[in-house]
Amino acid sequence: MIVCTSCGTRLPQELLASGGPSPCGTCGAEIEVRIFPALFRPFPPGAPGEALIAEGDPGCFEHPRKKAVVPCAWCGRFLCALCDLEFHGEHVCPGCLERGRAKGRLTTLETQRTLFDRLALSLAILPMLLFYFTVITAPIALYMALRHWNSPGSLVSPGKARFVAAILISSLQIFGWAALLVFLLGRLRARV
Repeated sequence: MIVCTSCGTRLPQELLASGGPSPCGTCGAEIEVRIFPALFRPFPPGAPGEALIAEGDPGCFEHPRKKAVVPCAWCGRFLCALCDLEFHGEHVCPGCLERGRAKGRLTTLETQRTLFDRLALSLAILPMLLFYFTVITAPIALYMALRHWNSPGSLVSPGKARFVAAILISSLQIFGWAALLVFLLGRLRARV
């Protein structure tokens, strides 16, 4: 509900969709409201689980007052739309899925990921605190970033920014070590 900032009266929807300043119908104050257009679109209905239509209809094992739409492919329990989990083309209940995960029978269920982008960036940055370790960790960080460029990343923050940063930092470290080595060899030759 959008209200007038002067008098607190609820503003009509026509005023909200006007696109420019309009006077309040109660106090006459000039008001301009900018609303995202999705506010005026109707929301599609979700799938909250159907209520039982008749007393003889099967109910969900977990939600007895909801209409069962499919049986679990593994245990046979009736499932409502809320409990129905599709796993590799089968309809499975949450209990069976959890038991299969706990017993290690679901080898295709991904429960964790190695975040190679974070690992490569850590190998490039953390050893800089102890300068001498970068001679070892910089090539490893560069290899990991390039080797795992196409590996699945985080589900939360996808992107290649950490890989790019690890490649740049480790390349600069390798270049720095190479420049230092050339400099030291040049000084050694000058002494001889």
